[in-house]
Amino acid sequence: MAELVTLTIDGQEVSVPRGTTILEAAKKIGKQVPHYCYHPGMSSPAMCRLCLVEVEGAPKSMPSCVTTVMEGQIVHTESKQAVGNREGVLEFYLVNHPLDCPICDMSGECDLQDYVHAEGRAHGRSEEPKRVFGRDDFGGDVLFYGDRCVMCTRCVRFMNEVEQDQRLTVVERGNRSVIDTFFEEGLEGTHWHGNIVDICPVGALVSKEFLYKARAWDLEHTPSICPSCSQGCNIELHTRDNLIQRMKPRENLEVNGWWMCDYGRHNHEWMNRGIQLEDPLVRTLDGATGPVKWRDALDQLLQHVGVIGEGRVKAVATPFASNEDLGALAELVGALGGGDMVYRSVRSEEEIVLKGFPTLARRKDLAPNTSGAELIGFTRVGDDEATGGLEDIATHDGIVIIMGDELSDQAEDFGREAGLFVYLGDRQSPAASNAHFVFPLTTFAEQEGSFTNIARRVQRFSPALEPSGMARPGWLILGALAAELNNGDAPRTAAEAFSGLASQIEAFAGLTYQDIGIRGAVLNETFVLSEC
Repeated sequence: MAELVTLTIDGQEVSVPRGTTILEAAKKIGKQVPHYCYHPGMSSPAMCRLCLVEVEGAPKSMPSCVTTVMEGQIVHTESKQAVGNREGVLEFYLVNHPLDCPICDMSGECDLQDYVHAEGRAHGRSEEPKRVFGRDDFGGDVLFYGDRCVMCTRCVRFMNEVEQDQRLTVVERGNRSVIDTFFEEGLEGTHWHGNIVDICPVGALVSKEFLYKARAWDLEHTPSICPSCSQGCNIELHTRDNLIQRMKPRENLEVNGWWMCDYGRHNHEWMNRGIQLEDPLVRTLDGATGPVKWRDALDQLLQHVGVIGEGRVKAVATPFASNEDLGALAELVGALGGGDMVYRSVRSEEEIVLKGFPTLARRKDLAPNTSGAELIGFTRVGDDEATGGLEDIATHDGIVIIMGDELSDQAEDFGREAGLFVYLGDRQSPAASNAHFVFPLTTFAEQEGSFTNIARRVQRFSPALEPSGMARPGWLILGALAAELNNGDAPRTAAEAFSGLASQIEAFAGLTYQDIGIRGAVLNETFVLSEC
């Protein structure tokens, strides 16, 4: 165990491991020392001079981002000297910083706005004209507004130390310093550069995709899990008008640190697709399909099962489905007499590793829950484009259940021979025209649930969007059917659905939503990660 050092910060004693910086020690007691250049995932150049604090016995103010704690040290972050330092530094920043707040994408979540409002001068004293750099396209998804830059160099250090692809640098000196690319080589072709927009403390670096789309204070933030690969990056979904406006990484040092890849960051428009299934559809004896109420649809399906009896089931699921959805489907297949359960998923040729944080990568499996599907008993079929592999299912004369797979590569006569064909999805599929029952599913962004990532870590996500029409989660629909067939109780919440899964699948045994928490829990470990 690391040796602890006790010091006093603003009159409060705190004990932290030796080697901790004053800035991090202050966080332990809820003190946020203003800073720009410091970021816990990179080196600290101590060049912004905003985090200066008063340390008793020191001849001058000390940068808290690089000054390590000492036994018995007494630190003041709110003394006249410390506050005066910050006020002076902020005044220098504002000498050349433009008054772009009304049009800046960072407005509302800008550190400079917050710091100046809290501790800046009421009025500026500069009478000189401000410098003008204009706007530069850095390539990729990034625009650079040089006038707003506070020269914290976070972006340069991220590309050098974390992505380890040196595309940015500081050119010129003094007040002429500006961030620039190397000649004509910008950020195009890099895979993690979106993170420099996240860590920019002001509006100097902005996303082209998000430019002028929404104001920060109009966005609702929902904790979630990135659905773009099996890494399971912790993210926030930022929504407005029931649409995903952007996705941002959420800190979890066990999974993705502070970062996420550009592929995952921009892969969200499919969640905003307009035309979705809204009503349960049932095919009548004359072949016509019409909408019905949920109760009527489920009653008719159970009657259909009673007529044809139990038979060999063939089920196809999507690895974009939650553990709860997949578990409910597996339970239903068992209640119907058992059968084959498969899934299809897109796979890339290689992983894209973040060199400065090597446990993070854009994984080969471009779906979030392939691990969960396999643990629950599903087998992968088809090729790396998620096509093929369903030849025996297309002509199966028993029970066919499709959940989430759009069957985009299948012919319109798919399932024609099936005694019972049930299709669950968020969009209608031409290949489901022979389905006896079509049920509208919520997407992962519209429901609560969990995914299991490549490291077998189970992580929860929350609903960010309102479901379309009468769409319901798969665990609710299939769980109700399985409960009727098994004479059991249907799950009423995602937590209950997960408990049902844990009671049936050994890998999940003993795990609950409370254990998973906000950081996730690794299957078969004897401890649960802290939720701190």
